Amino acid sequence: MAIALREVMPDASGAARATLRAIEVLLAGLPARDFAVRLWDGTGLPQSRGQRARFTIVLTHPASLRRMLWPPGELTAAEAFVRGDFDVRGDLIAALGLRDRVRMDARLVAQLAPLVPGLLQRTGSPQPVERAARLSGGKHSEARDAAAVRHHYDAGNDFYALWLDERMVYSCAYFERADATIDEAQAAKLDLVCRKLRLARGERFLDIGCGWGGLILHAAERYGVSAVGLTLSPQQAELARERIRARGLARRCRVELVDYRELREEPFDKIASVGMVEHVGVERLGEYFHHAARLLRPGGLFLNHGIAPVSPRDNGFRSSLLRQGRFLQRYVFPDAELPFLHETAEAAMEAGLELRDVESLREHYALTLRRWLERLERHEAEAVREVGTTAFRIWRLYLAGAAAEFDRAGNTVYQTIYVRPVEGRSGLPLTRAGWAAPGPAAATRRRTSRRSAA
Repeated sequence: MAIALREVMPDASGAARATLRAIEVLLAGLPARDFAVRLWDGTGLPQSRGQRARFTIVLTHPASLRRMLWPPGELTAAEAFVRGDFDVRGDLIAALGLRDRVRMDARLVAQLAPLVPGLLQRTGSPQPVERAARLSGGKHSEARDAAAVRHHYDAGNDFYALWLDERMVYSCAYFERADATIDEAQAAKLDLVCRKLRLARGERFLDIGCGWGGLILHAAERYGVSAVGLTLSPQQAELARERIRARGLARRCRVELVDYRELREEPFDKIASVGMVEHVGVERLGEYFHHAARLLRPGGLFLNHGIAPVSPRDNGFRSSLLRQGRFLQRYVFPDAELPFLHETAEAAMEAGLELRDVESLREHYALTLRRWLERLERHEAEAVREVGTTAFRIWRLYLAGAAAEFDRAGNTVYQTIYVRPVEGRSGLPLTRAGWAAPGPAAATRRRTSRRSAA
């Protein structure tokens, strides 16, 4: 990749030697290296003897290391990657594991400073990174939330179609087998949601944050409900409506381009919110659940599916970073915030909803993110044509970083079921047997599988 540098090192070979010495200092505490390092001039460090290189870190110019390291922090390294100051060839998820193994502290900075010219100063401004979110207005106001959604989804339907499944479901899949394809796993997730909600023919179903309509289409086709989906993305709404018309479901399925706080409808029998609660804001959780309860009939069920930190304790990252990393806030999901499980549960119960079931899908999301990343990397050329190199690198880093967080138990996904009880009665069965039984979609998959085998 060609980089237009704003600063030129007078002695490139000397810079390479100094950079290699600095890298050896950085990596001195590692017992073995399962990766390689390559510099702009072709020199580098191989993996340790007997190790297979899982990835190669490529420094693209003499100022790369300084731009990666100073000032220390997640955003500095992330922006250096997005700019192309360095690259990772191979397993980016494994490469991100180095952040836990190499820690910048005062002693290490003192050792590096003589080897990395200008380490402690910002001499020569790095190139600015495009695509930073620029939002205005009150945080989590309706106008600002709509702008935040557009920032993420304006990448375009064609871009997302390159790496999502055939239904374009943009949330954690459900892997009944570890080797399932992303299409199979997303179909299983849609069916899991419908079964947990005990959807029945003729019921009214609401999907808050419906994306491209995968869940409402599945629920209408397989469970016979009348479904309404809500989104703030015009591009999502347009494609979802096209899909509804193509399936002949316009009488039982529709998508509204509206904030859930503004929806005025008769109460629904069942409601799902999949991957939306992260955009609500912790201070607005009470408002979110009160609106959900208002839209839910007495005796109705509400499934809330969202990312959350695994523990409020410091597991190597500050809780503030678990809630909202600076890179994600600036470039990927502006204003997003990850509420802890107890915060969502408390807000829901204060709104009159009773918590009935919790399931963690952490391993499922790690698998989902790996599938997405593999597909994005496989379609790099097409993705760059759609959104440009900068956006491609932002999404590649975001997917890999998220997968690493789920792998290391930093974050998880909770699916929770709430009921709006009627005089203390939930209307639910005594056991989970009803949820565990395969629904119509699973039965169809089994019949299809048997025909294929025959």
